[in-house]
Amino acid sequence: MAYDLEEQEQLAALKAWWKQYGNLVVLALLAASLAFAAFEGWRYWQRTQSAGAAALYGELQKAARANDGKRIRDVAGALIDKYPRTVYASLGALLSAKSAYGSGDAKTARVQLQWVADNAKDPELEAIARVRLATVLYDEKAYDDALKVLAAVSAGGPFDGLVSAVKGDILAAKGAKAEARAAYKAALEKVERGDPGAREALQMKLDALGAG
Repeated sequence: MAYDLEEQEQLAALKAWWKQYGNLVVLALLAASLAFAAFEGWRYWQRTQSAGAAALYGELQKAARANDGKRIRDVAGALIDKYPRTVYASLGALLSAKSAYGSGDAKTARVQLQWVADNAKDPELEAIARVRLATVLYDEKAYDDALKVLAAVSAGGPFDGLVSAVKGDILAAKGAKAEARAAYKAALEKVERGDPGAREALQMKLDALGAG
């Protein structure tokens, strides 16, 4: 009997506890279920986005091998429209910019490079886009705009040497010899010793400016 009474007391306590906290438990379980479903849905969305973007990028590469400028532009545009948050969109825009510039369409190249500079999630892709955009602007003699683009590249990355070298070219074209010399010297310090061709080219540009 004592056992039955104890069991009844436990059941009564459990019922009382459930009456007080049952709704909170149900709500917590429901919230956890919804959070899990949302997380799984997000993962599924990411997978489908990545797969779709990868397929389009494959088409873009085929168009590039065929040197089909219109197809490159169209597929790159589709990548940006449908999958702007994927790395494939940035890669596609870079490839499209290269194709456009190679065919003499600097305007389209600028637009594509600016998109990558503004939207790339990968800092290295952003840096590549900014360096290339600065080069396009340099070719168009838009020197101040080119320097502004380079100034936005984060320091301390793998492209520091290249950024300094391009900056030197722009400053030299502007006639700012002292600043150009400083930029070339900075580039020489950052370019790897294992790249003698790049170092030799930088030294030649530095020598061409004359003594400081």
